[in-house]
Amino acid sequence: MLETLHISNYALIDKIDIRFHSGFNVITGETGAGKSIMLGALSLLLGARADTRVVSDPSSKSVIEAVFALKSGYPALKEYCLEADLEWDDERCILRREVAPAGRSRAFVNDSPVPLSKLQGVAMRLIDIHSQHQNQLLATPDFQMTVIDTLAENGARLKVYTQRYNKLRDAVRRLKAMRLQIEKSREDEEYTRFQLEQLEELNLQPGEQAELEREREVLNNLSGLKEQLARALNALSLGIPNVVELIDTAADACESLSDILPETDNIPERLDSARIELSDIAATLESVNENLNADPSRLVEIDERLSTIYSLCHRHRLNDGEQLIALRQTLEQRLARLDSSDDELAELERDARRAKALARETALEISEARRQEAARFAEHLREVAMPLGMKNLSVEVRVTQGDMTAKGIDTVEFMVAFNKNQPLMPIGATASGGEISRLMLSVKSIIASRIQLPSIIFDEIDTGVSGDVADRMGAMMRDISKSLQVTTITHLPQVAAKGDSHYRVYKEDDETSTHTRISELTGQERVEAIAVMLGGQTVDRHALAAAKSLLRNK
Repeated sequence: MLETLHISNYALIDKIDIRFHSGFNVITGETGAGKSIMLGALSLLLGARADTRVVSDPSSKSVIEAVFALKSGYPALKEYCLEADLEWDDERCILRREVAPAGRSRAFVNDSPVPLSKLQGVAMRLIDIHSQHQNQLLATPDFQMTVIDTLAENGARLKVYTQRYNKLRDAVRRLKAMRLQIEKSREDEEYTRFQLEQLEELNLQPGEQAELEREREVLNNLSGLKEQLARALNALSLGIPNVVELIDTAADACESLSDILPETDNIPERLDSARIELSDIAATLESVNENLNADPSRLVEIDERLSTIYSLCHRHRLNDGEQLIALRQTLEQRLARLDSSDDELAELERDARRAKALARETALEISEARRQEAARFAEHLREVAMPLGMKNLSVEVRVTQGDMTAKGIDTVEFMVAFNKNQPLMPIGATASGGEISRLMLSVKSIIASRIQLPSIIFDEIDTGVSGDVADRMGAMMRDISKSLQVTTITHLPQVAAKGDSHYRVYKEDDETSTHTRISELTGQERVEAIAVMLGGQTVDRHALAAAKSLLRNK
């Protein structure tokens, strides 16, 4: 339940701290006293847009903080917090919203900063603020379906259905994408095969372009290369003198010096090894020189092949032959997939049919539960609402099957008639504002015991009624408070008298400004407040007696 509410620096509220109680709380006050300001502040915890105009003192931030006691558990809230990686406390949950004068807004859950979406996700599982304009939700198909699903306990079925429906959507998406891809591939098949034939005819091998370019470079610089080879060979073995001969001379000289040369240096053997290595190098260079012949036909052949490679690269907007090879492989795979596309398409169609069958199976289970609950709910709603001044009320809840959607295969429509011989019509087309208020209260009375929600606030839901109907609406809210904490803002003494706790909102002036205040009333204070609601500012003994009577008979 909502345990405490702190609001500071918000519109006419400089600072208020309210402690709420379990059961039925009522808030009263004159029009314009600031009751709607309090709800506006509280709605910031539900994700409402922060307006900097409500920050009354520009030198400090506006703060709204609510503390909720969680002694009754609320597994749906715990599951959400754990999935959202939010700190969980089994005892209480603290929500806070801060609005800076410059407009920056910050959100906190249990004193940890969170995105606004997560604050909203937690808050909507803790409190429902039902304002007058929300009565119109009763006429919307989504709300009507939610009511039936809540009473039919379709939560687990809907979770399974959502998973299966998402799999169906994925299967259908893949199937459509495959069909489009096949269609486009078939349109391009002839051109694709033409491209592949060109690349296959080229039969380019990895690294071939680089090797051809190197070979062309060699052939174009043949004379210079042979000149350098000749210089190297002359120095090594062909010139007079040359390195090999000089090493032989040095080796012969060292043989005669064997008596004075250290044996450990092995100079003769080392010279012999050097001669053998240099002779081998010379032989390799001679082989290269012999094979390096000016062959004009080979140069033409290389130029033509490179020209073909460059032309295909340009045509396909590629950088080099390696990318041409990759393209060839891609085209081969594309055509291979096209050749096997009928089998793949058939498999995707089977997947889609299986996914649809599973989703429809669960949707039909949900639909059957909805139809059974619709009949029970229609009768229950009529019984609950009739005492609220609607004695001729007729109710029918129509569940009509149609196409599969994210919510199942049904549309749900509440049909009502308020007078005898009046045809059943959709609520939005026939109910007045007061009738919708009473119906909405009746609906929330019915579902109160089924929802995992700690607290609900009614903002003048009793507008437009009086007398015995007001008394019955107050009794109904009191009954709801047996299942969850109920707080109502009301102008009706019959409703205010039913509360377990009573708060009065009022304005107070100081030297410079007007402030909204709130105080909890007890004893004689409460009697006098209800007497004012009954008889105006002039409170006589008759009004006081009537107030006491209302409180005794609550």
